[in-house]
Amino acid sequence: MSKSLFDEVGGQAFFERLVGAFYESVATDALLRPMYPDDLTESKEHLVLFLAQYWGGPATYMEVRGHPRLRMRHAEFRITKKARDAWLAAMNSALDSVRTELTLEQMSEMSTYFDMAANQLRNV
Repeated sequence: MSKSLFDEVGGQAFFERLVGAFYESVATDALLRPMYPDDLTESKEHLVLFLAQYWGGPATYMEVRGHPRLRMRHAEFRITKKARDAWLAAMNSALDSVRTELTLEQMSEMSTYFDMAANQLRNV
């Protein structure tokens, strides 16, 4: 049986580093920051759990939050092309910060997923 990406990258700790780097960018982005609560703690936890589950880790996200329903959860936000681009820039910066921990294939898989997800959530 092949390992999941979650296992290949070292589990939950990898996603904590990735999400931490992502939120460092979000915290200083004038367009993205207002879309998040003042305290980013829960947002970080939710994204870590979601990404860990998505890439083959434990189903904790589903147990705690239910089905991801990403479009529904993000519908209240005005996600324009500019907002999508800012989100992708923040996530790509986070991916760059963990690049040495990933194979080219893993990097490509994650980049492709984030690009697709950001495009699907655009609603304006």
